Amino acid sequence: MSDLPRPAADPDLVAVARFLAATTAEGPGERTAVWVQGCTVRCPGCFNPHLWTFRGGQLTPPDALAARVLAADTTGLTLLGGEPFDQAAALAKVAATVQAAGRSVMTFTGYTTAQLDQAVAAGRADVAALLAATDLLVAGPYLADRLDLTRPWVGSTNQEFVLLTDRFPHLLDQLAATPDRVEVTVGADGRVEVNGWADLDALDTLLTDLRPAPGRARHGESVRGAPEL
Repeated sequence: MSDLPRPAADPDLVAVARFLAATTAEGPGERTAVWVQGCTVRCPGCFNPHLWTFRGGQLTPPDALAARVLAADTTGLTLLGGEPFDQAAALAKVAATVQAAGRSVMTFTGYTTAQLDQAVAAGRADVAALLAATDLLVAGPYLADRLDLTRPWVGSTNQEFVLLTDRFPHLLDQLAATPDRVEVTVGADGRVEVNGWADLDALDTLLTDLRPAPGRARHGESVRGAPEL
């Protein structure tokens, strides 16, 4: 695992692995979700190991991606990965545009708040900019031995919800009563995509008619066989 976010190879492009125009499984309300390609954190047991490599993804200018997000007309944007803070410079521009339009921004990261603070203290203006354009931060690596079965959207109990603005003033008090959701999308080509949390039994029930499902999927798992754990 890297101690600090990796500076983007090109600060003017986002490597987009997946774009989901509308979802209710990736944060509060109906949101647009963007998964980025590339991650230096690489948590053991990650549900999206295919997003670790920095090769691939659709290279997209921030203004074009922001326009696509705003055209989806949801209440906000959720950034996932991969690792958003490994592409902080370009994503900060996207997030700032979304915020300026009155929408909320939620960012997931495998880095801890201490690591992000250390990066900012070391002069990482890109990390500071993405934090400044984020309303709700979910921080910390996924730890497979500390599964969180009570809070929505997160994978393990060490992960923090950090309110960076006053956009969600009551969210922390309501977490225990907020249901988790899983969404399954079947494309015309037969490709099955799952996002949100699904435990073994729930995923098996959902996909019984499609394929065996002996695992969990999280944050945009593209399912052809069993999810990788």
